[in-house]
Amino acid sequence: MKALITGITGQDGYYLSKFLLEKDYEVHGTIRRSSTFNTSRIDSLIAEYEGTEKFKLYYSDLIDSSSLTNLISLIQPDEIYNLAAQSHVAVSFKNPVYTSQTGLGTLNILEAVKNSNKNIKYYQASSSEMYGGANEEKLDEESVFDPKSPYAASKVFAHNMTKIYRESYGLFCVNGILFNHESPLRGETFVTRKITKAIGRIHFGLQEKLTLGNLEASRDWGFAGDYVKAMWMMMQNDTPDDWVVATGETYTVKDFLLAAFKIVDLDWKDFVVTSEKYFRPNEVDYLLGNPKKVKEKLGWEPEVDFNGLVKMMVENDLNEAEKELTLVKNNLLKPTWEYPAL
Repeated sequence: MKALITGITGQDGYYLSKFLLEKDYEVHGTIRRSSTFNTSRIDSLIAEYEGTEKFKLYYSDLIDSSSLTNLISLIQPDEIYNLAAQSHVAVSFKNPVYTSQTGLGTLNILEAVKNSNKNIKYYQASSSEMYGGANEEKLDEESVFDPKSPYAASKVFAHNMTKIYRESYGLFCVNGILFNHESPLRGETFVTRKITKAIGRIHFGLQEKLTLGNLEASRDWGFAGDYVKAMWMMMQNDTPDDWVVATGETYTVKDFLLAAFKIVDLDWKDFVVTSEKYFRPNEVDYLLGNPKKVKEKLGWEPEVDFNGLVKMMVENDLNEAEKELTLVKNNLLKPTWEYPAL
Protein backbone atom coordinates (compact mmCIF):
# COMPACT_ATOMS: atom_id res chain seq x y z
CA MET A 1 0.00 0.00 0.00
CA LYS A 2 1.15 3.53 -0.80
CA ALA A 3 0.11 6.63 1.13
CA LEU A 4 0.72 10.27 0.28
CA ILE A 5 0.68 12.63 3.28
CA THR A 6 0.56 16.38 2.89
CA GLY A 7 1.74 18.29 5.97
CA ILE A 8 4.00 15.36 6.85
CA THR A 9 6.38 17.53 8.90
CA GLY A 10 3.72 18.39 11.46
CA GLN A 11 2.74 16.61 14.67
CA ASP A 12 0.07 14.47 12.99
CA GLY A 13 2.32 13.86 10.00
CA TYR A 14 4.91 12.20 12.22
CA TYR A 15 2.47 10.00 14.14
CA LEU A 16 0.56 8.98 11.01
CA SER A 17 3.78 8.19 9.11
CA LYS A 18 5.06 6.07 11.98
CA PHE A 19 1.73 4.24 12.23
CA LEU A 20 1.55 3.50 8.50
CA LEU A 21 5.20 2.45 8.24
CA GLU A 22 4.59 -0.06 11.03
CA LYS A 23 1.76 -1.42 8.87
CA ASP A 24 4.26 -1.88 6.02
CA TYR A 25 2.99 1.05 3.96
CA GLU A 26 5.19 2.92 1.55
CA VAL A 27 4.89 6.52 2.80
CA HIS A 28 5.36 9.57 0.59
CA GLY A 29 5.15 13.10 1.97
CA THR A 30 5.11 16.66 0.74
CA ILE A 31 7.16 19.47 2.26
CA ARG A 32 7.26 23.15 1.41
CA ARG A 33 10.36 24.78 0.03
CA SER A 34 11.88 27.19 2.53
CA SER A 35 15.24 28.72 3.39
CA THR A 36 15.58 26.43 6.42
CA PHE A 37 14.93 22.72 6.92
CA ASN A 38 11.63 22.09 8.69
CA THR A 39 11.79 18.32 9.10
CA SER A 40 12.79 18.11 12.78
CA ARG A 41 9.73 16.10 13.82
CA ILE A 42 10.33 13.42 11.19
CA ASP A 43 14.15 13.37 11.18
CA SER A 44 14.15 10.06 13.07
CA LEU A 45 12.01 8.48 10.33
CA ILE A 46 14.22 9.93 7.60
CA ALA A 47 17.28 8.41 9.26
CA GLU A 48 15.61 5.05 9.89
CA TYR A 49 14.44 4.57 6.31
CA GLU A 50 17.34 6.24 4.49
CA GLY A 51 18.32 4.32 1.37
CA THR A 52 14.97 2.55 1.14
CA GLU A 53 11.83 3.20 -0.88
CA LYS A 54 9.63 3.12 2.24
CA PHE A 55 9.76 6.80 3.18
CA LYS A 56 10.19 9.53 0.57
CA LEU A 57 9.74 13.30 0.62
CA TYR A 58 8.94 15.71 -2.20
CA TYR A 59 8.87 19.48 -2.46
CA SER A 60 5.33 20.52 -3.32
CA ASP A 61 2.88 23.39 -2.95
CA LEU A 62 -0.82 22.52 -2.74
CA ILE A 63 -1.65 25.81 -4.46
CA ASP A 64 0.26 24.68 -7.57
CA SER A 65 -2.35 22.38 -9.09
CA SER A 66 -0.26 21.16 -12.04
CA SER A 67 2.72 20.04 -9.93
CA LEU A 68 0.32 18.39 -7.50
CA THR A 69 -1.34 16.44 -10.29
CA ASN A 70 2.07 15.38 -11.62
CA LEU A 71 3.15 14.23 -8.15
CA ILE A 72 0.03 12.11 -7.66
CA SER A 73 0.55 10.56 -11.11
CA LEU A 74 4.18 9.80 -10.23
CA ILE A 75 3.49 8.20 -6.83
CA GLN A 76 0.13 6.58 -7.68
CA PRO A 77 -0.92 6.39 -4.02
CA ASP A 78 -3.71 4.18 -2.73
CA GLU A 79 -4.52 6.73 -0.02
CA ILE A 80 -4.01 10.48 0.39
CA TYR A 81 -4.07 12.09 3.83
CA ASN A 82 -4.39 15.87 3.58
CA LEU A 83 -2.97 17.25 6.83
CA ALA A 84 -1.42 20.42 5.39
CA ALA A 85 -2.68 23.72 6.82
CA GLN A 86 -1.71 26.82 8.72
CA SER A 87 -3.15 25.29 11.87
CA HIS A 88 -2.82 27.98 14.54
CA VAL A 89 -6.14 29.72 15.17
CA ALA A 90 -4.67 32.94 16.61
CA VAL A 91 -2.23 33.25 13.70
CA SER A 92 -5.12 32.93 11.25
CA PHE A 93 -6.45 36.32 12.38
CA LYS A 94 -3.09 37.89 11.50
CA ASN A 95 -2.67 35.99 8.22
CA PRO A 96 -6.20 35.28 6.95
CA VAL A 97 -5.31 35.20 3.25
CA TYR A 98 -2.50 32.69 3.75
CA THR A 99 -4.71 30.62 6.04
CA SER A 100 -7.51 30.54 3.45
CA GLN A 101 -5.23 28.65 1.08
CA THR A 102 -6.06 25.55 3.12
CA GLY A 103 -9.36 25.39 1.27
CA LEU A 104 -7.86 25.94 -2.18
CA GLY A 105 -5.21 23.29 -1.54
CA THR A 106 -7.94 20.79 -0.66
CA LEU A 107 -9.81 21.61 -3.85
CA ASN A 108 -6.67 21.10 -5.93
CA ILE A 109 -6.11 17.62 -4.46
CA LEU A 110 -9.74 16.64 -5.02
CA GLU A 111 -9.55 17.81 -8.63
CA ALA A 112 -6.32 15.87 -9.15
CA VAL A 113 -7.90 12.69 -7.76
CA LYS A 114 -11.06 13.16 -9.83
CA ASN A 115 -9.10 13.67 -13.04
CA SER A 116 -6.36 11.07 -12.55
CA ASN A 117 -7.56 8.09 -10.51
CA LYS A 118 -10.95 7.95 -8.85
CA ASN A 119 -9.93 4.83 -6.91
CA ILE A 120 -7.62 6.82 -4.64
CA LYS A 121 -9.01 7.17 -1.12
CA TYR A 122 -8.86 10.69 0.32
CA TYR A 123 -8.77 11.85 3.96
CA GLN A 124 -9.50 15.49 4.84
CA ALA A 125 -8.34 16.84 8.20
CA SER A 126 -11.35 18.77 9.47
CA SER A 127 -11.39 20.48 12.86
CA SER A 128 -13.59 20.93 15.91
CA GLU A 129 -13.00 24.67 15.53
CA MET A 130 -15.58 24.58 12.74
CA TYR A 131 -18.36 24.31 15.33
CA GLY A 132 -17.64 27.64 16.99
CA GLY A 133 -18.31 26.42 20.54
CA ALA A 134 -21.16 28.81 21.30
CA ASN A 135 -23.18 26.27 23.28
CA GLU A 136 -22.12 23.79 25.95
CA GLU A 137 -23.23 20.65 24.14
CA LYS A 138 -21.72 17.43 22.85
CA LEU A 139 -20.96 17.93 19.20
CA ASP A 140 -21.33 15.18 16.61
CA GLU A 141 -21.35 14.75 12.84
CA GLU A 142 -24.79 16.39 12.53
CA SER A 143 -24.04 19.47 14.63
CA VAL A 144 -24.13 22.84 12.87
CA PHE A 145 -20.88 24.61 11.95
CA ASP A 146 -20.43 28.21 13.12
CA PRO A 147 -16.79 29.15 12.41
CA LYS A 148 -15.31 31.90 14.59
CA SER A 149 -11.92 32.36 12.91
CA PRO A 150 -10.33 32.47 9.43
CA TYR A 151 -8.81 29.07 10.24
CA ALA A 152 -12.20 27.56 11.05
CA ALA A 153 -13.80 29.12 7.96
CA SER A 154 -11.12 27.65 5.70
CA LYS A 155 -11.67 24.24 7.29
CA VAL A 156 -15.44 24.45 6.74
CA PHE A 157 -14.84 25.18 3.04
CA ALA A 158 -12.45 22.22 2.73
CA HIS A 159 -14.85 19.97 4.63
CA ASN A 160 -17.80 20.89 2.43
CA MET A 161 -15.82 20.50 -0.81
CA THR A 162 -14.79 17.02 0.33
CA LYS A 163 -18.45 16.09 0.83
CA ILE A 164 -19.41 17.61 -2.52
CA TYR A 165 -16.78 15.61 -4.42
CA ARG A 166 -17.81 12.44 -2.57
CA GLU A 167 -21.47 12.89 -3.42
CA SER A 168 -21.03 14.32 -6.94
CA TYR A 169 -18.26 12.13 -8.35
CA GLY A 170 -18.43 8.98 -6.23
CA LEU A 171 -14.97 9.49 -4.74
CA PHE A 172 -13.94 7.77 -1.52
CA CYS A 173 -13.51 10.96 0.50
CA VAL A 174 -13.73 11.10 4.28
CA ASN A 175 -13.74 14.01 6.72
CA GLY A 176 -12.13 13.45 10.09
CA ILE A 177 -13.47 16.08 12.50
CA LEU A 178 -10.73 15.81 15.09
CA PHE A 179 -11.03 17.60 18.40
CA ASN A 180 -7.88 18.96 20.03
CA HIS A 181 -5.13 16.37 20.01
CA GLU A 182 -1.78 17.00 21.63
CA SER A 183 1.60 15.34 22.19
CA PRO A 184 5.21 16.18 23.01
CA LEU A 185 5.50 17.15 19.33
CA ARG A 186 2.79 19.83 19.53
CA GLY A 187 3.93 23.24 18.30
CA GLU A 188 5.27 25.41 21.12
CA THR A 189 2.80 28.24 20.46
CA PHE A 190 -0.20 25.98 21.21
CA VAL A 191 -1.41 26.47 24.77
CA THR A 192 -0.83 22.91 26.02
CA ARG A 193 2.76 22.78 24.81
CA LYS A 194 3.40 26.36 25.87
CA ILE A 195 2.40 25.32 29.39
CA THR A 196 4.52 22.17 29.52
CA LYS A 197 7.57 23.90 28.01
CA ALA A 198 7.31 26.63 30.64
CA ILE A 199 6.94 24.09 33.46
CA GLY A 200 10.17 22.39 32.41
CA ARG A 201 12.03 25.69 32.37
CA ILE A 202 10.48 26.91 35.64
CA HIS A 203 11.43 23.63 37.33
CA PHE A 204 15.08 24.05 36.30
CA GLY A 205 15.24 27.76 37.10
CA LEU A 206 15.28 28.92 33.49
CA GLN A 207 11.97 30.84 33.49
CA GLU A 208 10.10 32.87 36.08
CA LYS A 209 6.60 33.39 34.68
CA LEU A 210 4.19 32.12 32.01
CA THR A 211 1.77 34.41 30.17
CA LEU A 212 -1.52 32.99 28.90
CA GLY A 213 -4.91 34.22 27.68
CA ASN A 214 -8.33 32.78 28.46
CA LEU A 215 -7.94 30.24 31.27
CA GLU A 216 -11.64 29.31 31.19
CA ALA A 217 -11.58 28.06 27.58
CA SER A 218 -12.63 24.40 27.65
CA ARG A 219 -11.39 21.77 25.20
CA ASP A 220 -11.75 18.06 24.51
CA TRP A 221 -8.06 17.07 24.56
CA GLY A 222 -6.71 13.72 23.35
CA PHE A 223 -3.40 12.18 22.27
CA ALA A 224 -2.35 12.65 18.64
CA GLY A 225 -0.99 9.10 18.44
CA ASP A 226 -4.47 7.74 19.15
CA TYR A 227 -6.16 10.06 16.67
CA VAL A 228 -4.04 9.11 13.63
CA LYS A 229 -5.19 5.52 14.12
CA ALA A 230 -8.76 6.78 13.74
CA MET A 231 -7.77 8.48 10.47
CA TRP A 232 -6.57 5.16 9.08
CA MET A 233 -9.64 3.29 10.34
CA MET A 234 -11.92 5.72 8.48
CA MET A 235 -10.09 4.89 5.25
CA GLN A 236 -10.54 1.14 5.76
CA ASN A 237 -14.31 1.39 6.21
CA ASP A 238 -16.46 0.02 3.38
CA THR A 239 -18.07 3.39 2.67
CA PRO A 240 -16.74 6.97 2.99
CA ASP A 241 -18.30 9.18 5.63
CA ASP A 242 -17.69 12.00 8.12
CA TRP A 243 -16.40 11.11 11.59
CA VAL A 244 -15.99 12.98 14.88
CA VAL A 245 -12.90 11.89 16.83
CA ALA A 246 -12.83 13.01 20.46
CA THR A 247 -12.54 11.71 24.02
CA GLY A 248 -16.01 12.85 25.11
CA GLU A 249 -14.50 14.78 28.04
CA THR A 250 -13.67 18.48 28.27
CA TYR A 251 -11.22 20.36 30.49
CA THR A 252 -10.40 24.05 30.88
CA VAL A 253 -6.96 25.56 30.41
CA LYS A 254 -7.02 26.03 34.19
CA ASP A 255 -7.59 22.28 34.60
CA PHE A 256 -4.59 21.60 32.38
CA LEU A 257 -2.46 24.01 34.42
CA LEU A 258 -3.48 22.36 37.68
CA ALA A 259 -2.69 18.85 36.42
CA ALA A 260 0.60 19.87 34.81
CA PHE A 261 2.05 21.95 37.66
CA LYS A 262 1.02 19.25 40.15
CA ILE A 263 3.51 16.87 38.50
CA VAL A 264 6.40 19.11 39.64
CA ASP A 265 4.77 19.95 42.99
CA LEU A 266 4.21 23.61 42.15
CA ASP A 267 1.15 25.87 42.39
CA TRP A 268 0.36 27.28 38.95
CA LYS A 269 -1.04 30.46 40.52
CA ASP A 270 2.49 31.44 41.60
CA PHE A 271 3.74 31.49 38.02
CA VAL A 272 0.91 32.23 35.57
CA VAL A 273 -0.14 35.70 34.49
CA THR A 274 -2.84 36.52 31.94
CA SER A 275 -2.75 39.09 29.16
CA GLU A 276 -5.35 40.42 26.74
CA LYS A 277 -2.70 39.94 24.06
CA TYR A 278 -3.40 36.20 24.08
CA PHE A 279 -7.20 36.43 23.90
CA ARG A 280 -8.65 35.73 20.46
CA PRO A 281 -10.70 38.45 18.71
CA ASN A 282 -13.59 35.97 18.60
CA GLU A 283 -13.17 33.46 21.41
CA VAL A 284 -14.33 29.83 21.24
CA ASP A 285 -15.21 29.06 24.85
CA TYR A 286 -16.31 25.43 24.90
CA LEU A 287 -15.69 22.36 22.74
CA LEU A 288 -16.80 18.82 23.60
CA GLY A 289 -17.03 16.00 21.07
CA ASN A 290 -19.31 12.99 20.87
CA PRO A 291 -17.25 10.05 19.52
CA LYS A 292 -20.16 7.57 19.65
CA LYS A 293 -20.18 6.92 15.90
CA VAL A 294 -16.44 6.30 15.49
CA LYS A 295 -16.43 4.04 18.55
CA GLU A 296 -19.47 1.97 17.58
CA LYS A 297 -18.92 1.69 13.82
CA LEU A 298 -15.11 1.59 13.61
CA GLY A 299 -14.25 0.25 17.06
CA TRP A 300 -11.88 3.13 17.82
CA GLU A 301 -10.98 3.87 21.44
CA PRO A 302 -8.48 6.41 22.84
CA GLU A 303 -5.72 4.73 24.82
CA VAL A 304 -4.24 7.81 26.55
CA ASP A 305 -6.48 9.71 28.99
CA PHE A 306 -6.22 13.39 29.98
CA ASN A 307 -3.87 12.88 32.93
CA GLY A 308 -1.72 10.48 30.94
CA LEU A 309 -1.43 13.03 28.15
CA VAL A 310 -0.44 15.82 30.55
CA LYS A 311 2.14 13.59 32.25
CA MET A 312 3.63 12.54 28.90
CA MET A 313 4.05 16.16 27.79
CA VAL A 314 5.44 17.46 31.08
CA GLU A 315 7.99 14.64 31.36
CA ASN A 316 9.17 15.30 27.81
CA ASP A 317 9.64 19.00 28.47
CA LEU A 318 11.40 18.39 31.77
CA ASN A 319 13.96 16.42 29.78
CA GLU A 320 14.17 19.20 27.19
CA ALA A 321 14.63 21.87 29.86
CA GLU A 322 17.42 19.90 31.54
CA LYS A 323 19.30 19.87 28.23
CA GLU A 324 18.68 23.61 27.83
CA LEU A 325 20.06 24.25 31.31
CA THR A 326 23.34 22.57 30.40
CA LEU A 327 23.59 24.59 27.19
CA VAL A 328 22.80 27.88 28.95
CA LYS A 329 25.37 27.23 31.69
CA ASN A 330 28.02 26.59 29.04
CA ASN A 331 27.06 29.72 27.09
CA LEU A 332 25.92 27.60 24.15
CA LEU A 333 22.31 28.79 24.29
CA LYS A 334 20.86 32.23 24.89
CA PRO A 335 17.33 32.22 26.35
CA THR A 336 14.75 33.47 23.85
CA TRP A 337 11.66 32.58 25.90
CA GLU A 338 9.64 34.97 28.06
CA TYR A 339 10.74 35.85 31.60
CA PRO A 340 14.15 34.15 31.43
CA ALA A 341 15.53 33.52 34.92
CA LEU A 342 19.21 33.24 33.95
